[in-house]
Amino acid sequence: MFYYFVAPYLTYNFILVLAAVIPAVYLLIKVYRMDRLEKEDSRFLWNLVKAGIFSSLIALTLERIFVSLLNSSMNSNSFGYRILLYFVVVGLSEEGAKYFMLKKTSWNSREFNCLYDGLVYAVFVSLGFALWENISYVLHFGLANAFVRAFTAIPGHASFGVFMGVFYSAARLYANAGYTDKSKMFEACAVVIPMLIHGLYDYIATTQTTEGSWTFLAFIAILFFASNKVIKSASQNDRYFR
Repeated sequence: MFYYFVAPYLTYNFILVLAAVIPAVYLLIKVYRMDRLEKEDSRFLWNLVKAGIFSSLIALTLERIFVSLLNSSMNSNSFGYRILLYFVVVGLSEEGAKYFMLKKTSWNSREFNCLYDGLVYAVFVSLGFALWENISYVLHFGLANAFVRAFTAIPGHASFGVFMGVFYSAARLYANAGYTDKSKMFEACAVVIPMLIHGLYDYIATTQTTEGSWTFLAFIAILFFASNKVIKSASQNDRYFR
């Protein structure tokens, strides 16, 4: 009798979770398959996904702290407030947390021996983050939200990861060659560039006008096109670290 009453609820939630998971899994497989030289160990990749999930919890904590500080010091309707909210509070908290877990999990790994690897790792961490975030959103707002996020937020996080990964690989390359200053510079780019893209994504997404909606769609199209070009180029030009 108990199962009779709870079965519809459990089935509905299973569908919601499935809808939240499928887009992220599809993108993970796509990036993984384009690794031409040496496929990564599945257990290591799963650790990266878990690192991404954990980074979402770090980011959530940081965002709550920073939003509280921001609300106590600025007018929420001001332009400056929105810039700080989207680019620093959200962008830096989320991309910084991802990068922290990315480096902690993969920087000293023996698996990290090719240029394309950094891109794979960053995308897996980013999609681990997006996966957990998407499940939370979909369970709260329903299937309609899953459909929208499948074409916006999930690929968006993957795109942020692509740009993070390109600079992350460059940082590892220069670190291996002994160029510490250049390595640090590319590490900074691995956080700052995704942070700026993420902040711009959120800022445009919250513009509540018809013109803003079309700008957001155009931005997404350009972002996805650029990310795909970067992935293909990184895959074709992959090589082992010397």
